[in-house]
Amino acid sequence: MLRFLLSRAFWTLSRWRLTGERRPERSTVLVGAPHTSNWDFVLMLALAWRLRIHIHWLGKHSLFVGWRGPFMRALGGIPVDRSDPSRIVAEVTQRVHGGEEFGLVVTPDGTRSGNTHWKSGFYRIARATGMPVTLGFVDGPTRTAGLGPTFDLTGDVTADMDRIRAFYADKHGVHPDQRVEPRLREEDRED
Repeated sequence: MLRFLLSRAFWTLSRWRLTGERRPERSTVLVGAPHTSNWDFVLMLALAWRLRIHIHWLGKHSLFVGWRGPFMRALGGIPVDRSDPSRIVAEVTQRVHGGEEFGLVVTPDGTRSGNTHWKSGFYRIARATGMPVTLGFVDGPTRTAGLGPTFDLTGDVTADMDRIRAFYADKHGVHPDQRVEPRLREEDRED
């Protein structure tokens, strides 16, 4: 209840507006994009708490070192060891098959700068678990954040990514110059 009230105050007092689709009805991989600012984290928490979505999110393992570890885990964080990404897929699959319901927030464009492609982890997790994908967004020029459609991936990477690209075409992030076009390296191999 406290989280809901905090998020309600945030959306009432901030210059940002919550827009878009309703919350997903089942566990989902929640794509957070474009990820161009640390403010994306605050907006994601405010969105999830306002819509009462139980979330987990993936973060680099260094965020969970020392005093930050318990705090980040309490906010739903799951540390990612980039040397063993398959562990995350197995852990999420186990939780979903165990009946836990949640939104798994993934920022496929990575660490806010320097990337040319999205990371495919969100796609692999959704396919392995059978979870749908929900497109979450932040758009700095309009000061809006929210949820887009929720849909099941088909396994046709290019067709699925075309649908994702169409949705994000007018979403710019907080810092539009750091936006990464939604494209997976796997698509380049198909061309």
